Formats: sequence, C-alpha cells, structure tokens
Amino acid sequence: MRKRTMWGLIGAAGLATSFFTYASSYFYKTAVGISKKEFVAEYSKEEIYSDDPWEKEKRWYQTVEKDVLVQRATDGLLLSGLFIPAKESSKKVAIIAHGYSGSNRDMAPWAKLFYDLGFSLLLPDARGHGESEGDYIGFGWHEREDYVLWIQQMIDTFGEDTEVVLYGLSMGGATVMNVSGESLPKNVKAIVEDCGYSSVSKEMAHQLKTMYKLPQYPFIPLTSFITKLKAGYWFGEANPEKQVQKSRTPLLFIHGGKDEFVPTHMVYDLFEAAGSPKELYVVPEAGHAYGYITNKEEYQKRITSFLSKHLSQLT
Repeated sequence: MRKRTMWGLIGAAGLATSFFTYASSYFYKTAVGISKKEFVAEYSKEEIYSDDPWEKEKRWYQTVEKDVLVQRATDGLLLSGLFIPAKESSKKVAIIAHGYSGSNRDMAPWAKLFYDLGFSLLLPDARGHGESEGDYIGFGWHEREDYVLWIQQMIDTFGEDTEVVLYGLSMGGATVMNVSGESLPKNVKAIVEDCGYSSVSKEMAHQLKTMYKLPQYPFIPLTSFITKLKAGYWFGEANPEKQVQKSRTPLLFIHGGKDEFVPTHMVYDLFEAAGSPKELYVVPEAGHAYGYITNKEEYQKRITSFLSKHLSQLT
C-alpha cells in the first residue's frame, strides 16, 4: 500500500512538472517568442479607413521623405530604423518607440506631432520587430541598450549640441522609461511615455489573470526562467519602475483613465517612483493607447508645454 501511494505521488509530481513545463513554454512562445499574437487586435495601422481620424497623418507618413538607418546592437543584431528629416534645418531629434508586436509603420500620428514641432525623427524597429533582426521580444529591456546606441548615432550625426527627446507608446513607453535609468548624455532633454507598464512581471501577471484566469505562481517565474535561457533576461530585470527611480531626465507620464490592457494604476506607481522632474497626464475616458485620439488638442498641448520647459526652442 505504501509503495502504491509513493508511486502515485511520484506519478502526480511528474504530471504536474510536465504540465507546468508545457504551460510555461506555451506562455513563452505566446508572449515573448516571435509569433502571431492572437490577442493583439489585427488591423492595419497604415491603411486609411473610411472616416479615419488619422487620415492626414497617414497620408503625410506615406509621402514624407525617409531614409533607412541601421545600428549594430551590442549582441550583434542588426537593427533598422527610419529617419525623417525636419522641415527646416534642426538640431532637435525625437526618437519614437512603437508598441508590442508592431513596427515603426504604426507610428504616423505621433511622428507627425513631433515633426510639426520642428523635430527630425528617428523611428527604430525594436529587435524582433519590423525590419530589425531578433527572435524574441525584449519588452523594452534589451532595447534600452539599443536606444543608447541610437541616441549616440544621432549626436554623432548632428553634433554635440543636438537636443534629443524620447517618446514611446505602450511597450515603447516601457522602453523609453528603461532608457531613462541608464547613464545618458546631456543631449537627452526629455522623455515622454504613453501607457507603458510598471514591470514585465506585473504586466504578465495581469494578462495571465485576464486572459487565462490563472495565478502568477508558478507560471510567471517558470516562464521567466525559460525567457532567461532563450532570450537572456529575467522578467524581474525588466522593471521600468526601478529605472525611473534612477532617472535624471524630465519625464512626462501619459495614460488612459480606462486602460484595461496596462491597468491605469500602474502609471501612478511609475509617477510616484520617478526621481527626476515629472508631470502626469491621465486621459479620463481613454483606453489603452487611445489617449491621443481621445483628445488630440489637449494631448498636443500637454506634450508641447512639457517640452518647452526643457528644450531651447520649439517651432
């Protein structure tokens, strides 16, 4: 009887181990690996739709002069970005970070906003996205080092008096917040993030509960372990909340008041943690990444006002 009980326990432990291993591998493939993301809305952000609120911005983006720039990452990946020169000669550059499972082609509205303020634009494709190499999603963690290289490339191109602004949306918001905690040249004058998460672990736990009704333990730690093996980072490392604590660059935090994908409460944690000059703009009725379209005039006004405090001159 004891032997039967012992073998039953061993069998149950084996089944549990197999299940958790399979589940964690599945979550890695679904969230971190490069694959079709069924949970991400499938629609073209380049195509112009009937009554499209971004028609003007998209038509501009389709026709404006662009150059392809490349950057070799510290781990050897070849990264790609689009460069759009300012309307008039400018020493101001805005580097714009796209969101999860997207590319620089998604960012016409925000690119046009900064272009109209007199900036030249650099729109990198994150590693594993668009035209950049890579077989995993870094959630803005490894990308922080990529952005340090992009920043230096802009300074090398335009001179030591170049003024650089970073803007990021969703995962791009997390990216620029992660960058904020690095040792940055004085040329980086301001950072604007919209609807970025406070940490990958917390965002993953939120999605696991929302999509699968599962607890974070043991799935998040196990998936984090697989991510470390395959992509070289732990979820616990990728923590914008810790990065903004170290920031010395002025930060503007933007978030939708009804964001259910990256819960609104995260922006309050981020704002509280930030150690540099900071401002907060919560768009009351906006869902995830809908802050701009919900109130275009106020969105533009808030960003313009923030940047005017930290840059020499805006258009």
